[in-house]
Amino acid sequence: MKSLQLLSFFFCFCLIVSCSSDSDSSDDEDSQTEDIYFPPLDSDTWETESISELNWNENQLQPLLDFLEEKNTRSFMILHNGKIVVEEYMNGHNANSTWYWASAGKTLTTATSGIAEQEGFIDINNKVSDYLGTGWTSATLDKENLITCKHLLTMTSGLDDSAGDDVSPSNLQYLADAGERWAYHNVYVKMQDVVAEATNQTWSNYFDAKLKTPIGMNGSWLALGDLSVYWSNTRSMARFGLLTFANGMWEDEQIINNNYLTEATNTSQDINLAYGYLWWLNGKSTYHLPQTQFEFAGKLITDAPNDMFAALGKNDQKIYIVPSKKIVVIRMGESADDENFGLSSFDNELWLKINNLISD
Repeated sequence: MKSLQLLSFFFCFCLIVSCSSDSDSSDDEDSQTEDIYFPPLDSDTWETESISELNWNENQLQPLLDFLEEKNTRSFMILHNGKIVVEEYMNGHNANSTWYWASAGKTLTTATSGIAEQEGFIDINNKVSDYLGTGWTSATLDKENLITCKHLLTMTSGLDDSAGDDVSPSNLQYLADAGERWAYHNVYVKMQDVVAEATNQTWSNYFDAKLKTPIGMNGSWLALGDLSVYWSNTRSMARFGLLTFANGMWEDEQIINNNYLTEATNTSQDINLAYGYLWWLNGKSTYHLPQTQFEFAGKLITDAPNDMFAALGKNDQKIYIVPSKKIVVIRMGESADDENFGLSSFDNELWLKINNLISD
């Protein structure tokens, strides 16, 4: 009898400890989100935090701004836990000016696809032809049916990336089985068609209702040749960066599923370790770049924090998110040096300047 009583007591004790631990973990997550500031949706108000409050190196701010202006920057922001620490406009730009995100806007497709999956409209593990029908490529049916939505989000469709940005079937030629080759390719935009078909809405209407409006962004998708490019003001880009930093939360609403976002911002396949779901990842042992199949050794951006992940767009459009530093960094403008596809030498030069500012 005593043994049974002891066993019962031990079981109850373990249950209490377990529940307490789970509760503490949940409380920690809630507390982390509560610490993040979110600007109001219907106002230009956005709380600030000073460099001196953060004990950053205030004498390094002006060298950073001088460097940015010299490198054709139009706008630059640093958020710390959601509050604005640095917000500067230069080279004829202002807070109301709109600018293109270029390929940094690919991550908007990632986010919206995650919302559509969260709402039960799609499953990214399903083949693309489940939503678009067969014949959306020029591959044979058996090869086309290998391509899932996740392959589009991870740039591993296996379709030929050398034929330009046109994603009509005649331009989507088989090169390798899905999942066996990483190549930076405009075919990712077919995810926008998947979402539109699955939700029975236009892409822009679903995007506006589920992502843009709930976090107070402005801007719109504009067709430029074969590309669909997002344009907005700088604060709208910062709002999206903040949403991602907050693990898909906006105040008390889970806009993007946290588990999905975790997958999106971690290595998504075993070919390009520095790539998630259209997000670039730092701190990996190797990486691939657009327009090449060569594998480079080392980190994507040598002097950026290892846990930094980024949305990178042509001519140096940047969203950098660094969870360990609790910062979101935005850069819009012309190409800092020569025209480029997203990653450039400017990234590391900029991080050297940012590190001088934010180092303890």
